[in-house]
Amino acid sequence: MTDPAVAHRRGRTPLRRPMGPRDRDEQDRSATALELLFDLCFVVAVAQAADHLHHALVQGHIADGVVSYGSVFFAIWWAWMNFTWFASAFDTDDVPYRLLTLLQIGGVLLLAAGVADGFDRQDFTVVTVGYVLMRVAMVTQWLRVAHDHPAGRGTALRYAAGITALQLGWIALLALPLSWRGPGFLLLAAGELAVPVWAEWSGQPTAWHPGHITERYGLFTLIVLGECVLAATTTVQAAIGTGGLSPSLVVVAAGGLVLLFALWWSYFDRPAAEGLRASPRSAFGWGYWHLLVFASLAAVGAGLQVVAETVDRHGSLSGRTASLTLAVPVALFLVVLGLLHSWVARYRRERAVARFSATAVLVVLAAVATPPLPLALTVALIGLIVAGLVAADLVRPPQRRT
Repeated sequence: MTDPAVAHRRGRTPLRRPMGPRDRDEQDRSATALELLFDLCFVVAVAQAADHLHHALVQGHIADGVVSYGSVFFAIWWAWMNFTWFASAFDTDDVPYRLLTLLQIGGVLLLAAGVADGFDRQDFTVVTVGYVLMRVAMVTQWLRVAHDHPAGRGTALRYAAGITALQLGWIALLALPLSWRGPGFLLLAAGELAVPVWAEWSGQPTAWHPGHITERYGLFTLIVLGECVLAATTTVQAAIGTGGLSPSLVVVAAGGLVLLFALWWSYFDRPAAEGLRASPRSAFGWGYWHLLVFASLAAVGAGLQVVAETVDRHGSLSGRTASLTLAVPVALFLVVLGLLHSWVARYRRERAVARFSATAVLVVLAAVATPPLPLALTVALIGLIVAGLVAADLVRPPQRRT
């Protein structure tokens, strides 16, 4: 059999390579082209979820929209997260690996196609089929690990068994009455979150790469931020096409841009790779809390769309309600980010939770004060409040790490 390294130098992908762990201390470990393609396909589903959340909010179906958005986003995030951590440890980049990744890409595109039915009719059949397809592909990958990597066989088989049992549960959930599906979803989601904890704590931990993981999460954060920019730009463009560019829309666009830039700055200002390397067990919490980071960022894009439509007098929401559709996800993002910075980045006396939480409170208060404050100015104020958090951090003296 041709050596994989030689095959790659010749521009060929190996037909079959043993599924063994990669070196956790590997130098220059970065995202592959396949991982980037995977992320881009996933962002289609994120865009669909955020767009339908926007429509639900504009129509005043806030509670139903948030519940449907949370359900769909959990499926998107969890499938993405499982692939990401697996690929960090066992990316063999042979033909079976690529084909199974293709199957997962097909699953997320199918999931994206079912988002409309989930929001409009509470019919999550297509979403479930797409999700199960992605998870079955992961079961196959774990079975490959069990076959090729004897030291990690127990961990791999626990992953495969746990994932398989839960997929049967998701399929069975479709047959239950609608009133039972909410509790059933929560139970199965808790089971999904428990599988990695059970598998990793009971056997040999997988050899994921801290630098690679933080890069992958950062890249997905950038993609979600980009989706926010696209959503807001599309809405402003539509408003310009129907009624021209008003001063209020200019303020909304400028304030939204400042806000997104400040959110980006806040996220990337504290690298987490060193903290994850020093405390691998903290990776569970760090990775799980990113559900709220990604979901809130995508919801910020939906909120900007709602605000732009309300300012343009095409929305039916009050100014205060519209401003809260933006302020609440911003506040959630800040609170969770403060928790992650204090937990993993570990800066002594930084008190990130208190500072980020205080900023989140100011953001919500700005939204509540929309009347008499004009809605467009509220967006600008929210952007300036978050930018103030960044500015305050810049003037603080450097802190030594613990």
